[in-house]
Amino acid sequence: MLELTLFLLAIGGIIFGLFAVKIVPQSEKYVIERLGRLHKVLGPGVNFIFPILDSVRWKGKILERQDPEYTQDAITGDNVILKVTTVVFYRITEPEKSVYRIQNPADAVRTTVTGIVRSQVGKLDLDAVQSNRAELNENIRQALGEVLDGWGIEVTRTEVIDVELDAKTQEAMLKQLNAERERRAAVMAAEGEKRSIELEAEAKLYAAQKEAEARRLTADAEAYATETVAKAIAKNGLSAAQYQVALKQVEALTALGNGEGRQTLVLPASLADSFGDAFKLFKSQG
Repeated sequence: MLELTLFLLAIGGIIFGLFAVKIVPQSEKYVIERLGRLHKVLGPGVNFIFPILDSVRWKGKILERQDPEYTQDAITGDNVILKVTTVVFYRITEPEKSVYRIQNPADAVRTTVTGIVRSQVGKLDLDAVQSNRAELNENIRQALGEVLDGWGIEVTRTEVIDVELDAKTQEAMLKQLNAERERRAAVMAAEGEKRSIELEAEAKLYAAQKEAEARRLTADAEAYATETVAKAIAKNGLSAAQYQVALKQVEALTALGNGEGRQTLVLPASLADSFGDAFKLFKSQG
């Protein structure tokens, strides 16, 4: 009788031990209830429970999950209707919350994403939605995190992967882009013409400055020559002036003689007298 009792106790101990030991796989968690109430959460590894009082309420993976791509309508802050396609990555970090606070976490995530995406898109105009995609993604992630945290769900990443416009909006944007291109082309042409005028004006100003400088130099040279002649007259009398006049006459006649004209020859009336006066003056100067 004693042996039978010991045998039964041994069998019962083995059975109790088998039900008492719970080996939780990696990346999973178990929610344990005791007498119908939440008792504890078992993590990966070997765990022990009381077989009669404790039971496994939930078994689930805590790996990161990807919510399927979802396309929905949204209206921007400047009243443009868009079709926004989003995808959300999340994981259950506190299964005790998701088990007892929400019936279907996946559906809850989808519904929450729909509302928050519309809300965040409505805060931005169309240009901001298209150009600041990273900022929009982060705003959606933070807003989702605040809501889903109460269900034990952590949002790891959100992506707005596509933004589509309706046909009328696309046509209007195309017209706007074409008008902007034409405006820029007109501005560039006007700037080019303006620059051309500026360069031409600068060239004329430079030429005028150089011409004025040349005139000033010529005037200075003539003034110097006049001053020299005046000094010579004051020193040598009228003969110096006559010498200069005769010299100019000879230079003028020489220039006429070297000309290419063959039909007309212009000579002073007293050509011989002019040369004679010049030779006399040369002789007197010598």
